[in-house]
Amino acid sequence: MAASHLLMIRPVRFGYNAETAVNNAFQVHTSSGNAQEMALQEFDAFVVKLRQFGVDVTVVNDTPEPHTPDSIFPNNWISFHHDGSVVLYPMYAHNRRQERKAHVLQAIADKFVVANSTNLAHYEDEAIFLEGTGSMVLDRQQYLAYACISARTHTTLLETFCTLKGYKAIAFTALDQQGGQIYHTNVMMCVADSYVVICLESIADPAERTMVHNTIVQSGKAVVEISLAQMNAFAGNMLQVQNDQQQKALVMSTQAFEALKPEQVAQLAAYNPILHSSLLTIETNGGGSARCMMAEVYLPLRQPA
Repeated sequence: MAASHLLMIRPVRFGYNAETAVNNAFQVHTSSGNAQEMALQEFDAFVVKLRQFGVDVTVVNDTPEPHTPDSIFPNNWISFHHDGSVVLYPMYAHNRRQERKAHVLQAIADKFVVANSTNLAHYEDEAIFLEGTGSMVLDRQQYLAYACISARTHTTLLETFCTLKGYKAIAFTALDQQGGQIYHTNVMMCVADSYVVICLESIADPAERTMVHNTIVQSGKAVVEISLAQMNAFAGNMLQVQNDQQQKALVMSTQAFEALKPEQVAQLAAYNPILHSSLLTIETNGGGSARCMMAEVYLPLRQPA
């Protein structure tokens, strides 16, 4: 069920975050001194492409203080749901916990109707984490929550979320080429309305791999498989959106698009157009890509007074 409203946070002090790099193998510490300037250019160009397609993007500027280098990835600390609810999540990195800024929540409340909210952030005190729709890739049609377990995705809290929102947890372990746990599920899979892009190769256990594959098929969706090498180019970090005419598009970075084989592009384009934008600075320094930058807003819009 694709979103037509997105929340995106415009960075002011973007850069490499050493706190998250301890378990995000996608981050690379570059010597570039102008990461913020380049990230801002990439961000603004990306927003323009989304708006040109007809997607409503609520852009909120980050604040210089407290310093939140990863604020450009809001989908990790907040999610929005059809029942008018908002969920706030516990974050692994201390400096990411400061991304839950009041002015962002106020911007949402000014534009959308918030019926209720649940704050799970207190689990940080117990070192139990669940980083939003980074940790969970939600099938909002079938109410399935796919999650690869890692230091940032705790099974207990996954079950808590599923009980709270009526989802079924599909938990598994996914490993990168070095044998380390993949830090977020949304780098290895993307759920769209009638297909799922997934790196099944990363699920080392054959029984778990079969379970995940069968769950996707039984949910009525086609499986579009990508390789570990393609996943490393963020080809799993995609999001299906829809515009004001209910036309859908699959959104990804240019690096992800260029990693796909022609037959994969043709397969995906048969379902919906593909939108891609260059996000190389954000991907390299931040270890996240297009999907991480977009928090889908399913709340009802406020009616004009």
